[in-house]
Amino acid sequence: MKILYAIQGTGNGHLTRATEIIPTLLNRAQVDILISGKQSEVPFPYEVKYDFKGIPFVFGKKGGIDYWKTFTSNNLFRIIKEIYKCKVKDYDLVINDFEPISAWACFLKGKKCISLSHQNALLSNKVPKPKTKSRIGNFILRNYAPASEKYGFHFKSYDNSIFPAIIRKEIREQTIKEKNYYTVYLPSYSDKRIIKVLSKIKSTKWKVFSKNCKKAYSYENITIKPIDNKKFQRSMAHCKGIICGAGFETPAEALFLKKKLLVIPMKGQYEQACNAVSLKKLGVTVINKLDKKHLFDIKQWLYSNKIVSISFPDQNQFIIDKILTNYIIITELSQEIIENIS
Repeated sequence: MKILYAIQGTGNGHLTRATEIIPTLLNRAQVDILISGKQSEVPFPYEVKYDFKGIPFVFGKKGGIDYWKTFTSNNLFRIIKEIYKCKVKDYDLVINDFEPISAWACFLKGKKCISLSHQNALLSNKVPKPKTKSRIGNFILRNYAPASEKYGFHFKSYDNSIFPAIIRKEIREQTIKEKNYYTVYLPSYSDKRIIKVLSKIKSTKWKVFSKNCKKAYSYENITIKPIDNKKFQRSMAHCKGIICGAGFETPAEALFLKKKLLVIPMKGQYEQACNAVSLKKLGVTVINKLDKKHLFDIKQWLYSNKIVSISFPDQNQFIIDKILTNYIIITELSQEIIENIS
């Protein structure tokens, strides 16, 4: 079987998950890799056959998606050209992790596409959602990367088609310690904004990993470091607690490492608003913005001993085998029905 595995390159989560999924696919099939919209600090150890610009989101420095810059930076004619250039017909199966170019190529060319992403989990009615719905957010989740069949990942298996989070091998192998500092990863906020708020809590040591920083520096009780995958993993494993966005992979890894966790959902991103609701129901501390008004909440979290932990089992091969088996069975049944009709 020849598979095209297409990955969303914006952010670190999709590529992080892909490094765990690809070996399981290679155990069962020949695999080519497509990435679009690459804006990630995560090293990717596999050969990429197709590299498209895709439809990337642009993030502002005040905690949210900059929709205007996202709109102006994406050229419709270039997107259409990439879709028609995408050779999905050369493959038996396309597996997609919220990647729009291959998804729309499959849709327009009548090719079966199986979607395997965290975003799919949010389409289930059984998954916790904010009281205030986002029409734009829901529209993006449903239409950004259409697929014939959808499977999701989440903090819990809320539905039959939802699997527990995939934890990368490097995190599973970390030695867990508790040193006297807190790890911070908030890529949608500027270093200036983070320093302005966290420097007010002088009794706490902060290690901030920043996509805007090229060389490590310190300000009072805060150390700002450039993104380094191995150093970030070790920092998470050895810290007292973690402050991060309400994405999926980093909070899931924090829960797995049994670390105290505080999340700040990215402004204007419905996916993170949904994740924040789920995390809050699990007992994780959630604040809606990094500013001085929330200093009391951050301090309360620091003083608290409450830790939410989830032991995500390693089911990577089982998940892929289940999806491929379902695909083979459905394909064979469809062919048998067509032959009987003929």
